[in-house]
Amino acid sequence: MRAHPLATDAVLALGALVAMVLGSFVDPHGPLGPTFRTRAPEPVSLVLMVLGAAALVFRRRRPRSVLAVTCALTLVELATGEPRAPVAMSAVIALYTVASRTDRPTTWRTGLLTMAGLTGVAMLAGPLPWYAQENIGIFAWTGMAAAAGDAVRSRRAFVDAIRERAERAERTREEEARRRVAEERLRIARDLHDVVAHHIALVNVQAGVAAHVMDKRPDQAKEALAHVRDASRSALNELRATVGLLRQSGDPEAPTEPAPGLAVLDELLDTFRHAGLPVEAAVQLGTGTDPLPAAVDLAAYRVVQEALTNVRKHAGPGARAQVSVVRVGASVEVTVLDDGGDSADSSPAQGDPGGGHGLLGMRERAGALGGSCFTGPRYGGGYRVHAILPV
Repeated sequence: MRAHPLATDAVLALGALVAMVLGSFVDPHGPLGPTFRTRAPEPVSLVLMVLGAAALVFRRRRPRSVLAVTCALTLVELATGEPRAPVAMSAVIALYTVASRTDRPTTWRTGLLTMAGLTGVAMLAGPLPWYAQENIGIFAWTGMAAAAGDAVRSRRAFVDAIRERAERAERTREEEARRRVAEERLRIARDLHDVVAHHIALVNVQAGVAAHVMDKRPDQAKEALAHVRDASRSALNELRATVGLLRQSGDPEAPTEPAPGLAVLDELLDTFRHAGLPVEAAVQLGTGTDPLPAAVDLAAYRVVQEALTNVRKHAGPGARAQVSVVRVGASVEVTVLDDGGDSADSSPAQGDPGGGHGLLGMRERAGALGGSCFTGPRYGGGYRVHAILPV
């Protein structure tokens, strides 16, 4: 009904027309009460009923205009109809619509004007005596329509207010949850800092003592190394306990193999080649230079892995990729290019500058090391990922 209001109003108008036509065949003054088919409406009355029902189709779009039209048709019927047909039913429905879609002062003004106007014309200008029950019925029905519409409007406003408060409470709850998560992350970060700083400082001092007395007093050096072993074990235990707070029940166990790096890059590229993605690679880390820090080595590997995964998922058939890992001065530059395959453009998921979780993860990895990661479509088709990781 909410999706198709015009069709709903058309069905309502048809029902009102059927009710008005059937009601025009009823004589309320029969010897044994209201009797059916003891009278028939005039052709003019049938035309007025059809016009009143047709106006109701547009009652939601133009409620006041529809009320004015139906009231005018009702006034014509009240002044000329003999026997009188229930054209006023269309005005009653229109008045209910106005009352349910406006404010209370407007409902009072419109309702009183409609009640007084229709009832006054029915009493003074109609063929029936002014005290006839049909005239009192018009006053009662218009009054009930205004009251019912105002009640429905008040209930809708109440329900909307409750829904708005519930949505606001939900937003507040989500914001509170995010705030608590941020506070908890900050607390865990402080705990990790305290644990690592304390024990690493202790290890550094004891290792310095061991190196200083190794030749002259080996027994004291052994004691210092024992302190180093105990401090490192304690640090590992406390780190395991702290990180364990972040794990949830059902999470897989942490892998025991070493973290991957550029040393196993060829194996990663082979997996993509076996999956049907031709990949060309060029790795130049220099000779005689210090090895890459573990964090930089892992980040470079993950950037290549995620970029090639995006190529495999989003690029068109026949796509080709190029991987370049080059050490330039005090940084490592990782570049992954693809030609887009047979498709003219990259997919929206990959072409969107905002990207998905994969692109966000690459930027966060590079940002955590003080570097940067740039992603975007290439001129002529395809996609480009370029990460700069400071060593």
